[in-house]
Amino acid sequence: MSTLGRHIIVEFYNCEPGILNSVVHIEQHMETAARTAGATVINTTFHHFSPYGVSGVVVIQESHLAIHTWPEYGYASVDLFTCGDTVDPWVSYEYLKNSFKASHGSAVEMRRGEMNLLKKRELDLHALRDEKSAGDSIPKRTRDIWFTERDENIALSLKHHGKLYEEQSDYQKVEVYETLAYGNMLTLDGLVMCTEKDEYVYHEMIAHVPMLTHGQVRKALIIGGGDGGTARELLKHPGIEELVMVEIDNKVVEASKRYLPGISSALNHPKLNLIIDDGIKYVSKRADESFDLVIVDSTDPVGPSEGLFTEAFYRDVYRILQPAGVMVTQSESPRFNNKVFKEIYTCYREIFGPSHVHCYLAYIPSYPTGMWSFSYSTKDGKHPIRNFDNQKVESFVMANSLNYYNPHIHKAAFALPNFVREMIEVAFEANQ
Repeated sequence: MSTLGRHIIVEFYNCEPGILNSVVHIEQHMETAARTAGATVINTTFHHFSPYGVSGVVVIQESHLAIHTWPEYGYASVDLFTCGDTVDPWVSYEYLKNSFKASHGSAVEMRRGEMNLLKKRELDLHALRDEKSAGDSIPKRTRDIWFTERDENIALSLKHHGKLYEEQSDYQKVEVYETLAYGNMLTLDGLVMCTEKDEYVYHEMIAHVPMLTHGQVRKALIIGGGDGGTARELLKHPGIEELVMVEIDNKVVEASKRYLPGISSALNHPKLNLIIDDGIKYVSKRADESFDLVIVDSTDPVGPSEGLFTEAFYRDVYRILQPAGVMVTQSESPRFNNKVFKEIYTCYREIFGPSHVHCYLAYIPSYPTGMWSFSYSTKDGKHPIRNFDNQKVESFVMANSLNYYNPHIHKAAFALPNFVREMIEVAFEANQ
Protein backbone atom coordinates (compact mmCIF):
# COMPACT_ATOMS: atom_id res chain seq x y z
CA MET A 1 0.00 0.00 0.00
CA SER A 2 1.62 3.28 -1.14
CA THR A 3 -0.93 5.58 0.56
CA LEU A 4 -2.93 5.65 3.77
CA GLY A 5 -6.27 6.29 2.09
CA ARG A 6 -8.26 6.68 -1.10
CA HIS A 7 -10.40 9.79 -1.57
CA ILE A 8 -12.96 10.04 -4.39
CA ILE A 9 -14.70 13.36 -5.12
CA VAL A 10 -17.95 12.55 -6.94
CA GLU A 11 -20.64 14.43 -8.85
CA PHE A 12 -23.88 12.78 -10.01
CA TYR A 13 -26.12 14.45 -12.63
CA ASN A 14 -29.79 14.15 -13.64
CA CYS A 15 -30.69 12.12 -10.57
CA GLU A 16 -34.23 11.34 -9.41
CA PRO A 17 -35.36 14.51 -7.50
CA GLY A 18 -37.65 12.62 -5.11
CA ILE A 19 -34.78 10.44 -3.94
CA LEU A 20 -32.44 13.41 -3.50
CA ASN A 21 -34.98 15.20 -1.27
CA SER A 22 -35.67 12.24 1.03
CA VAL A 23 -33.60 11.97 4.19
CA VAL A 24 -34.70 8.36 4.70
CA HIS A 25 -33.84 7.25 1.17
CA ILE A 26 -30.49 9.04 1.11
CA GLU A 27 -29.50 7.51 4.43
CA GLN A 28 -30.47 4.02 3.26
CA HIS A 29 -28.59 4.33 -0.03
CA MET A 30 -25.45 5.83 1.53
CA GLU A 31 -25.34 3.21 4.28
CA THR A 32 -25.85 0.35 1.81
CA ALA A 33 -23.17 1.84 -0.46
CA ALA A 34 -20.72 1.70 2.43
CA ARG A 35 -21.58 -1.88 3.35
CA THR A 36 -21.51 -3.02 -0.28
CA ALA A 37 -17.93 -1.77 -0.50
CA GLY A 38 -17.01 -3.80 2.58
CA ALA A 39 -17.01 -0.97 5.13
CA THR A 40 -18.20 -1.18 8.75
CA VAL A 41 -20.80 1.51 9.57
CA ILE A 42 -20.56 3.02 13.03
CA ASN A 43 -22.60 6.24 12.76
CA THR A 44 -24.98 8.09 10.43
CA THR A 45 -26.14 11.69 10.56
CA PHE A 46 -28.58 13.11 7.98
CA HIS A 47 -30.91 16.08 7.83
CA HIS A 48 -32.92 18.18 5.38
CA PHE A 49 -31.31 21.29 3.98
CA SER A 50 -33.43 24.42 3.45
CA PRO A 51 -35.33 24.80 1.20
CA TYR A 52 -34.54 21.52 -0.60
CA GLY A 53 -31.98 18.79 -0.38
CA VAL A 54 -30.27 16.51 2.08
CA SER A 55 -26.91 16.72 3.84
CA GLY A 56 -25.35 13.88 5.73
CA VAL A 57 -22.46 11.60 6.51
CA VAL A 58 -21.94 7.90 7.09
CA VAL A 59 -19.04 7.39 9.46
CA ILE A 60 -17.35 4.07 8.80
CA GLN A 61 -14.59 2.36 10.70
CA GLU A 62 -12.44 2.98 7.63
CA SER A 63 -13.34 6.76 7.40
CA HIS A 64 -16.54 8.25 5.87
CA LEU A 65 -19.02 8.81 3.05
CA ALA A 66 -20.54 12.33 2.87
CA ILE A 67 -23.21 13.84 0.62
CA HIS A 68 -25.10 17.02 -0.21
CA THR A 69 -27.95 17.03 -2.73
CA TRP A 70 -29.71 19.64 -4.85
CA PRO A 71 -32.94 17.91 -5.95
CA GLU A 72 -34.11 20.97 -7.89
CA TYR A 73 -31.11 20.37 -10.21
CA GLY A 74 -31.02 16.59 -9.96
CA TYR A 75 -27.46 16.97 -8.66
CA ALA A 76 -25.58 15.28 -5.83
CA SER A 77 -22.07 15.94 -4.57
CA VAL A 78 -20.52 12.97 -2.77
CA ASP A 79 -17.27 12.48 -0.87
CA LEU A 80 -15.94 8.90 -0.48
CA PHE A 81 -12.91 8.46 1.76
CA THR A 82 -11.58 5.05 2.81
CA CYS A 83 -8.46 4.09 4.72
CA GLY A 84 -6.57 0.87 4.28
CA ASP A 85 -6.88 -1.60 1.43
CA THR A 86 -9.97 -3.60 2.49
CA VAL A 87 -12.64 -1.17 1.22
CA ASP A 88 -13.02 -0.17 -2.43
CA PRO A 89 -14.72 3.28 -2.73
CA TRP A 90 -15.44 2.68 -6.44
CA VAL A 91 -17.95 0.00 -5.44
CA SER A 92 -19.82 2.68 -3.46
CA TYR A 93 -19.62 5.01 -6.47
CA GLU A 94 -21.30 2.51 -8.80
CA TYR A 95 -23.95 1.62 -6.23
CA LEU A 96 -24.92 5.27 -5.64
CA LYS A 97 -24.98 6.11 -9.34
CA ASN A 98 -27.59 3.38 -9.87
CA SER A 99 -29.52 4.13 -6.68
CA PHE A 100 -29.89 7.85 -7.47
CA LYS A 101 -30.86 6.97 -11.08
CA ALA A 102 -28.16 9.33 -12.34
CA SER A 103 -27.73 9.70 -16.09
CA HIS A 104 -24.01 10.05 -15.55
CA GLY A 105 -21.39 10.85 -12.95
CA SER A 106 -17.89 12.20 -12.75
CA ALA A 107 -15.24 11.40 -10.18
CA VAL A 108 -11.66 12.23 -9.30
CA GLU A 109 -9.62 9.97 -7.06
CA MET A 110 -6.89 11.38 -4.84
CA ARG A 111 -4.42 9.25 -2.95
CA ARG A 112 -4.14 10.57 0.59
CA GLY A 113 -1.09 10.14 2.81
CA GLU A 114 1.73 9.21 0.41
CA MET A 115 3.88 6.73 2.31
CA ASN A 116 7.16 8.01 0.89
CA LEU A 117 6.41 11.41 2.45
CA LEU A 118 5.55 9.99 5.90
CA LYS A 119 7.65 8.76 8.74
CA LYS A 120 6.06 6.33 11.17
CA ARG A 121 6.45 7.08 14.88
CA GLU A 122 6.38 4.65 17.75
CA LEU A 123 3.37 5.49 19.94
CA ASP A 124 1.61 4.00 22.92
CA LEU A 125 -1.88 3.77 21.38
CA HIS A 126 -3.55 2.85 24.68
CA ALA A 127 -2.20 6.05 26.23
CA LEU A 128 -3.64 8.14 23.39
CA ARG A 129 -7.14 6.62 23.56
CA ASP A 130 -9.74 6.99 26.23
CA GLU A 131 -10.73 3.96 28.26
CA LYS A 132 -13.83 3.15 26.18
CA SER A 133 -12.00 3.16 22.84
CA ALA A 134 -8.76 1.53 23.91
CA GLY A 135 -9.95 -1.97 23.05
CA ASP A 136 -10.08 -3.60 19.66
CA SER A 137 -13.85 -4.20 19.59
CA ILE A 138 -16.08 -2.73 16.86
CA PRO A 139 -17.62 0.61 17.94
CA LYS A 140 -21.32 0.65 18.79
CA ARG A 141 -23.54 1.48 15.81
CA THR A 142 -25.45 4.77 16.20
CA ARG A 143 -27.89 6.72 13.98
CA ASP A 144 -28.63 10.43 13.89
CA ILE A 145 -31.43 10.95 11.36
CA TRP A 146 -33.61 14.04 11.37
CA PHE A 147 -36.97 15.08 9.95
CA THR A 148 -37.14 18.83 9.39
CA GLU A 149 -40.22 20.96 8.73
CA ARG A 150 -38.94 24.23 7.36
CA ASP A 151 -39.54 27.33 5.35
CA GLU A 152 -37.09 30.07 4.38
CA ASN A 153 -36.84 31.49 7.91
CA ILE A 154 -37.65 28.84 10.51
CA ALA A 155 -37.35 25.10 11.02
CA LEU A 156 -38.35 22.34 13.43
CA SER A 157 -36.23 19.18 13.53
CA LEU A 158 -37.07 15.86 15.17
CA LYS A 159 -34.76 12.88 15.38
CA HIS A 160 -36.36 9.66 14.16
CA HIS A 161 -35.75 5.96 13.57
CA GLY A 162 -37.28 6.01 10.09
CA LYS A 163 -40.58 6.03 8.22
CA LEU A 164 -43.38 3.66 9.11
CA TYR A 165 -45.68 4.76 6.29
CA GLU A 166 -45.26 6.63 3.01
CA GLU A 167 -47.96 7.05 0.36
CA GLN A 168 -48.62 9.66 -2.30
CA SER A 169 -52.39 10.08 -2.39
CA ASP A 170 -54.39 11.96 -5.01
CA TYR A 171 -54.03 15.04 -2.81
CA GLN A 172 -50.80 14.96 -0.82
CA LYS A 173 -47.86 12.94 0.46
CA VAL A 174 -48.83 11.09 3.64
CA GLU A 175 -46.04 9.91 5.93
CA VAL A 176 -45.65 8.56 9.47
CA TYR A 177 -42.27 8.79 11.21
CA GLU A 178 -41.15 7.02 14.37
CA THR A 179 -39.57 9.90 16.30
CA LEU A 180 -37.52 9.49 19.46
CA ALA A 181 -38.97 12.38 21.48
CA TYR A 182 -42.58 12.59 20.26
CA GLY A 183 -43.54 9.04 19.31
CA ASN A 184 -45.15 8.35 15.95
CA MET A 185 -45.72 11.50 13.91
CA LEU A 186 -48.09 12.11 10.99
CA THR A 187 -46.96 14.55 8.29
CA LEU A 188 -48.72 15.77 5.14
CA ASP A 189 -46.53 17.15 2.36
CA GLY A 190 -43.70 17.48 4.86
CA LEU A 191 -45.74 19.42 7.46
CA VAL A 192 -46.32 18.08 10.97
CA MET A 193 -49.99 17.28 11.62
CA CYS A 194 -49.78 15.52 14.96
CA THR A 195 -47.52 13.48 17.19
CA GLU A 196 -48.39 10.92 19.84
CA LYS A 197 -46.59 12.98 22.48
CA ASP A 198 -48.51 16.29 22.26
CA GLU A 199 -51.59 15.69 20.08
CA TYR A 200 -53.90 15.91 23.09
CA VAL A 201 -53.33 19.66 23.36
CA TYR A 202 -54.73 20.35 19.91
CA HIS A 203 -57.57 17.83 20.05
CA GLU A 204 -58.77 18.65 23.55
CA MET A 205 -58.79 22.37 22.84
CA ILE A 206 -60.53 22.19 19.47
CA ALA A 207 -63.26 19.89 20.84
CA HIS A 208 -64.00 20.63 24.50
CA VAL A 209 -63.98 24.43 24.36
CA PRO A 210 -67.10 24.56 22.13
CA MET A 211 -68.74 21.46 23.61
CA LEU A 212 -68.58 22.69 27.20
CA THR A 213 -69.50 26.25 26.25
CA HIS A 214 -72.49 25.39 24.09
CA GLY A 215 -73.69 22.69 26.47
CA GLN A 216 -76.44 21.28 24.21
CA VAL A 217 -74.61 19.88 21.18
CA ARG A 218 -76.51 16.96 19.68
CA LYS A 219 -75.36 17.03 16.07
CA ALA A 220 -71.76 17.87 15.16
CA LEU A 221 -69.74 17.98 11.96
CA ILE A 222 -65.96 17.69 11.56
CA ILE A 223 -64.39 18.85 8.30
CA GLY A 224 -61.01 17.14 7.97
CA GLY A 225 -59.64 15.51 11.09
CA GLY A 226 -58.60 12.29 9.36
CA ASP A 227 -56.27 11.29 12.21
CA GLY A 228 -59.38 10.82 14.39
CA GLY A 229 -58.29 12.84 17.41
CA THR A 230 -61.09 15.41 17.26
CA ALA A 231 -63.72 12.68 16.85
CA ARG A 232 -62.23 10.83 19.83
CA GLU A 233 -62.60 13.89 22.05
CA LEU A 234 -66.12 14.81 20.87
CA LEU A 235 -67.36 11.28 21.52
CA LYS A 236 -66.41 11.61 25.19
CA HIS A 237 -69.58 13.70 25.46
CA PRO A 238 -72.56 11.34 25.84
CA GLY A 239 -74.98 13.99 24.57
CA ILE A 240 -73.65 13.65 21.02
CA GLU A 241 -76.31 11.87 18.98
CA GLU A 242 -74.87 12.31 15.51
CA LEU A 243 -71.26 12.95 14.52
CA VAL A 244 -70.32 13.33 10.87
CA MET A 245 -66.70 13.54 9.78
CA VAL A 246 -65.83 14.43 6.19
CA GLU A 247 -62.19 13.72 5.30
CA ILE A 248 -61.02 14.14 1.73
CA ASP A 249 -58.03 11.77 1.89
CA ASN A 250 -58.52 8.11 2.78
CA LYS A 251 -54.74 7.65 3.03
CA VAL A 252 -54.71 9.88 6.13
CA VAL A 253 -57.32 7.65 7.75
CA GLU A 254 -55.44 4.51 6.71
CA ALA A 255 -52.10 5.72 8.09
CA SER A 256 -53.68 6.88 11.35
CA LYS A 257 -55.50 3.61 11.96
CA ARG A 258 -52.30 1.64 11.41
CA TYR A 259 -49.74 3.77 13.20
CA LEU A 260 -51.61 6.20 15.48
CA PRO A 261 -54.04 3.85 17.28
CA GLY A 262 -54.33 6.02 20.37
CA ILE A 263 -55.40 9.00 18.26
CA SER A 264 -57.60 7.14 15.78
CA SER A 265 -59.35 4.96 18.35
CA ALA A 266 -62.81 6.45 17.66
CA LEU A 267 -62.78 6.09 13.87
CA ASN A 268 -64.86 2.89 14.14
CA HIS A 269 -67.23 4.28 16.79
CA PRO A 270 -70.90 3.47 16.06
CA LYS A 271 -71.93 7.13 16.46
CA LEU A 272 -69.40 8.31 13.89
CA ASN A 273 -70.43 8.65 10.25
CA LEU A 274 -67.09 8.82 8.44
CA ILE A 275 -67.39 10.12 4.87
CA ILE A 276 -64.43 10.18 2.47
CA ASP A 277 -65.29 13.18 0.33
CA ASP A 278 -64.66 16.87 -0.28
CA GLY A 279 -65.76 18.81 2.81
CA ILE A 280 -66.48 21.94 0.78
CA LYS A 281 -68.88 20.06 -1.46
CA TYR A 282 -70.50 18.32 1.50
CA VAL A 283 -71.18 21.58 3.35
CA SER A 284 -72.59 23.24 0.23
CA LYS A 285 -75.21 20.49 -0.11
CA ARG A 286 -76.35 20.28 3.51
CA ALA A 287 -79.68 21.75 4.53
CA ASP A 288 -79.92 24.95 6.56
CA GLU A 289 -79.51 24.61 10.34
CA SER A 290 -78.29 20.99 10.20
CA PHE A 291 -75.71 21.08 13.00
CA ASP A 292 -75.18 22.50 16.48
CA LEU A 293 -71.41 22.48 16.04
CA VAL A 294 -69.07 22.55 13.05
CA ILE A 295 -65.35 22.01 13.62
CA VAL A 296 -62.97 22.74 10.74
CA ASP A 297 -59.96 20.57 11.58
CA SER A 298 -57.94 21.41 8.50
CA THR A 299 -54.29 21.57 7.52
CA ASP A 300 -52.60 24.82 6.51
CA PRO A 301 -54.20 26.76 3.61
CA VAL A 302 -52.36 24.90 0.87
CA GLY A 303 -53.10 21.84 -1.25
CA PRO A 304 -56.45 20.12 -0.57
CA SER A 305 -57.26 22.52 2.30
CA GLU A 306 -56.88 25.70 0.29
CA GLY A 307 -60.60 25.86 -0.51
CA LEU A 308 -61.49 25.72 3.19
CA PHE A 309 -60.04 29.20 3.69
CA THR A 310 -62.60 31.07 1.58
CA GLU A 311 -65.52 33.34 2.46
CA ALA A 312 -67.93 31.20 0.39
CA PHE A 313 -67.12 28.10 2.44
CA TYR A 314 -67.57 29.85 5.80
CA ARG A 315 -70.87 31.38 4.71
CA ASP A 316 -72.06 27.86 3.97
CA VAL A 317 -70.91 26.78 7.43
CA TYR A 318 -72.87 29.67 8.93
CA ARG A 319 -75.93 28.60 6.97
CA ILE A 320 -75.91 24.99 8.18
CA LEU A 321 -75.51 25.96 11.85
CA GLN A 322 -78.49 25.97 14.21
CA PRO A 323 -79.50 29.43 15.58
CA ALA A 324 -77.34 28.77 18.66
CA GLY A 325 -74.70 26.99 16.64
CA VAL A 326 -70.93 27.33 17.03
CA MET A 327 -68.10 27.05 14.53
CA VAL A 328 -64.57 26.31 15.73
CA THR A 329 -61.53 26.21 13.44
CA GLN A 330 -57.80 25.94 13.80
CA SER A 331 -56.68 29.43 12.81
CA GLU A 332 -52.92 29.14 12.38
CA SER A 333 -50.08 30.60 14.41
CA PRO A 334 -50.21 34.37 15.03
CA ARG A 335 -46.42 34.35 15.00
CA PHE A 336 -45.70 32.04 12.10
CA ASN A 337 -48.48 32.72 9.61
CA ASN A 338 -49.82 36.13 10.64
CA LYS A 339 -51.05 37.07 7.16
CA VAL A 340 -53.47 34.14 7.01
CA PHE A 341 -54.30 34.61 10.70
CA LYS A 342 -55.47 38.19 10.09
CA GLU A 343 -57.40 37.26 6.96
CA ILE A 344 -59.21 34.46 8.77
CA TYR A 345 -60.48 36.64 11.60
CA THR A 346 -61.52 39.44 9.26
CA CYS A 347 -63.54 36.91 7.26
CA TYR A 348 -65.19 35.34 10.33
CA ARG A 349 -66.12 38.72 11.84
CA GLU A 350 -67.75 39.84 8.62
CA ILE A 351 -69.89 36.68 8.53
CA PHE A 352 -70.72 36.14 12.23
CA GLY A 353 -70.34 39.72 13.48
CA PRO A 354 -67.34 41.24 15.32
CA SER A 355 -68.66 40.51 18.82
CA HIS A 356 -69.50 36.90 17.95
CA VAL A 357 -65.94 35.84 17.05
CA HIS A 358 -63.29 35.02 19.64
CA CYS A 359 -59.70 33.83 19.35
CA TYR A 360 -58.16 31.44 21.85
CA LEU A 361 -54.66 30.00 22.15
CA ALA A 362 -52.92 26.76 23.05
CA TYR A 363 -49.29 25.76 23.18
CA ILE A 364 -48.21 22.81 21.03
CA PRO A 365 -44.44 22.13 20.96
CA SER A 366 -44.39 20.34 17.58
CA TYR A 367 -46.17 23.19 15.73
CA PRO A 368 -44.28 26.19 14.30
CA THR A 369 -43.42 28.65 17.13
CA GLY A 370 -45.35 26.53 19.66
CA MET A 371 -48.17 29.11 19.83
CA TRP A 372 -51.33 27.99 18.01
CA SER A 373 -54.71 29.63 17.68
CA PHE A 374 -58.31 28.50 17.39
CA SER A 375 -61.38 30.51 16.47
CA TYR A 376 -64.73 30.38 18.27
CA SER A 377 -67.62 31.86 16.26
CA THR A 378 -71.27 31.71 17.28
CA LYS A 379 -74.51 32.70 15.56
CA ASP A 380 -76.35 33.88 18.67
CA GLY A 381 -73.41 35.66 20.28
CA LYS A 382 -73.11 33.39 23.31
CA HIS A 383 -69.87 34.32 25.01
CA PRO A 384 -67.36 31.46 25.53
CA ILE A 385 -66.58 32.48 29.14
CA ARG A 386 -69.64 34.21 30.61
CA ASN A 387 -71.99 31.75 32.34
CA PHE A 388 -69.22 29.15 32.24
CA ASP A 389 -70.01 26.27 34.62
CA ASN A 390 -66.73 25.53 36.42
CA GLN A 391 -68.04 22.61 38.43
CA LYS A 392 -69.58 20.86 35.43
CA VAL A 393 -66.38 21.26 33.44
CA GLU A 394 -64.16 20.09 36.29
CA SER A 395 -66.29 16.96 36.68
CA PHE A 396 -65.99 16.24 32.97
CA VAL A 397 -62.21 16.74 33.04
CA MET A 398 -61.79 14.38 35.98
CA ALA A 399 -64.11 11.73 34.55
CA ASN A 400 -62.19 11.66 31.26
CA SER A 401 -58.65 12.12 32.61
CA LEU A 402 -57.86 14.96 30.23
CA ASN A 403 -54.22 15.95 29.86
CA TYR A 404 -54.44 19.65 28.95
CA TYR A 405 -57.91 21.15 29.07
CA ASN A 406 -59.48 22.27 32.36
CA PRO A 407 -61.64 25.22 33.55
CA HIS A 408 -58.62 27.43 34.20
CA ILE A 409 -57.07 26.68 30.81
CA HIS A 410 -60.43 27.39 29.14
CA LYS A 411 -60.62 30.88 30.57
CA ALA A 412 -56.91 31.64 30.21
CA ALA A 413 -56.91 30.58 26.55
CA PHE A 414 -59.12 33.58 25.66
CA ALA A 415 -56.77 36.03 27.39
CA LEU A 416 -54.84 37.18 24.35
CA PRO A 417 -51.46 38.88 24.24
CA ASN A 418 -51.69 42.51 23.14
CA PHE A 419 -50.03 41.88 19.79
CA VAL A 420 -52.61 39.20 18.91
CA ARG A 421 -55.55 41.43 19.85
CA GLU A 422 -54.11 44.29 17.83
CA MET A 423 -53.56 42.09 14.77
CA ILE A 424 -57.23 41.08 14.77
CA GLU A 425 -58.57 44.59 15.36
CA VAL A 426 -56.28 46.42 12.95
CA ALA A 427 -56.90 43.90 10.17
CA PHE A 428 -60.66 44.14 10.58
CA GLU A 429 -60.70 47.94 10.69
CA ALA A 430 -58.50 48.12 7.61
CA ASN A 431 -61.02 46.03 5.72
CA GLN A 432 -64.03 48.20 6.56
